[in-house]
Amino acid sequence: MNNQDELIIEWVNKQMELADSGHGFDHVRRVVVNARTIGIAEKADMRVVLPAAWLHDCVIVPKDSPLRSQASRLAASKAAEYLESIEFNPELLPAVIHCIEAHSFSAKIECRTLESQVVQDADRLEALGAIGVARCLMTGGAMRQRLYHPDDPFPVERKPEDCVQSIDHFFAKLLTLAETMQTETGRMLARQRTGFMIDFLRQLAVEISADPQQLHSAIDRVTEQVRIEMETCSARLRIGP
Repeated sequence: MNNQDELIIEWVNKQMELADSGHGFDHVRRVVVNARTIGIAEKADMRVVLPAAWLHDCVIVPKDSPLRSQASRLAASKAAEYLESIEFNPELLPAVIHCIEAHSFSAKIECRTLESQVVQDADRLEALGAIGVARCLMTGGAMRQRLYHPDDPFPVERKPEDCVQSIDHFFAKLLTLAETMQTETGRMLARQRTGFMIDFLRQLAVEISADPQQLHSAIDRVTEQVRIEMETCSARLRIGP
């Protein structure tokens, strides 16, 4: 680690002081670990990947903010100003900024480089597995959500309302993420972590005396939704603009 790396880490730590517990500096450190694992396996340029991973959330925008879809662009702009102030390599700067802009799920910015794919996968991996379960419930608690719908805990006929109950977020987003991963390494890790989350939901069903078939039907619904979306995307790519 060189002096510039240490400066970046110290600066990021200060920016994250007011972040909620699910999105603070510990989250950033885990994303960096994920990015290093995926980036090395995929032979990405780590001179781009690691600064982008450290800086990807340097602007704090709450999950329920109307500016949420702008968060990655705001972070990219602030990161660019900071990196220029410490004389970061100007040849690498555009690639780092693109990684930060494109990492967000809600921004819907296409990843144009391997490095941006790595950073996006590293961040999305944070929403899965044991960490994903914990962060989902921590965020839901901070937003004063109930844990699950008391009469319909696993959405089959109704639309998931993840602004109301935390468990719905599994079906609105989390269980779909593995198939959105951009790299083979990210996809493999995401599928492993998704399996853990399904095991968690099965245990939850037991403990709240929910019909296990309802859970399986809800998971099947998500799986079918992802399949249709992937087929639609593939068809568009074949047809072209």
